[in-house]
Amino acid sequence: MTDRPSDAPRPTLVPLPEHPGVSYVMPVLNEADNLAEAVGAVLSQEYPGEQELVIALGASTDNTNTIAAQLAAGDVRIRLVDNPDNDIPKGLNRAILASHHPIVIRVDAHSELPVGYTATAVAILRRTGAANLGGVMVARGRTPFQQAVARAYNSPFGLGGGVYHHGAKEAEADSAYLGVFRREVLDEVGYYDESIRRGEDWELNHRIKQAGHLVLFTPELEVTYWPRTSIDALRRQMFATGVWRGHLVREMRGTPLRYLPPPLVTLVVSTSLAGGLAQLFGLGRRSPVLAVAHLGALGYLGGVGVVSATRLGGDGCRDRALNAVVLLTMHLSWGAGFLRGFLAGAQTTVDRSRVTT
Repeated sequence: MTDRPSDAPRPTLVPLPEHPGVSYVMPVLNEADNLAEAVGAVLSQEYPGEQELVIALGASTDNTNTIAAQLAAGDVRIRLVDNPDNDIPKGLNRAILASHHPIVIRVDAHSELPVGYTATAVAILRRTGAANLGGVMVARGRTPFQQAVARAYNSPFGLGGGVYHHGAKEAEADSAYLGVFRREVLDEVGYYDESIRRGEDWELNHRIKQAGHLVLFTPELEVTYWPRTSIDALRRQMFATGVWRGHLVREMRGTPLRYLPPPLVTLVVSTSLAGGLAQLFGLGRRSPVLAVAHLGALGYLGGVGVVSATRLGGDGCRDRALNAVVLLTMHLSWGAGFLRGFLAGAQTTVDRSRVTT
């Protein structure tokens, strides 16, 4: 894809009324523990315009769909659509196509909107003419492990320098967390790419920007995010996300530099481990490549230890140990996934971190 010239004029969007109708779209799968709270946060928005929430129901194995049906029966603003494939992009597209209003707001069962989110977002859309915008993802946790994951999410040492983790200034962005979209722009560029099972937001925003529109980050918006609650779920989530990021980099032949440290670290650590095993059997003992890999791996592990103990926070040795476990899981799982996706493509890789059976 060819980059849009920086001085090219932006397409003109239809002026928005003061309080345009808003459609929230939410794909869900196995979210029985979170759904009612997430829906409550959406429907309690202090916004005077018309609102609807369309929930795309995956093939959950818990009580998610029963809870969704109960919620829909109690509020006419809630509508349900089926998403039997469980793919997030397909669910989002089905929800969008079943909705009606000129503003489309993506929401998530693992996220909670503050009460003024919608009103603030619509005001910023009207002020800036943006086609899509998002704010800061503020991760929080309930259990010690989830709290450690949240600390990593909220730190540049966890998921890198993405602006929506800790940005402080309103600015044009590559993507937006969740997203508050102008429907006319979604109609124009063609919605989410259903062949992409992770990273679909980044790819969609790439097309929006290629069409000349503004994608905006604003620190005026904050969303609470509840991360995965077990190391296995975190590992599966990070691996699948890395696979699809590597796949997109392979397809688009370019990437922001912030995505490269995890795969490079994974290469160094895996080379060190494999080389160490070989050296136990008398192979490659004087290899300069292995010496560099060992030094790099030790430096990385030492850095993780220092960051876990001094920069992420927490109380006591347990929290600091969990910090290290979470960072290692995030970096190495994401990095391994990236290498797999870049070298071989994503193929049928899916995020199974929410699958319980």
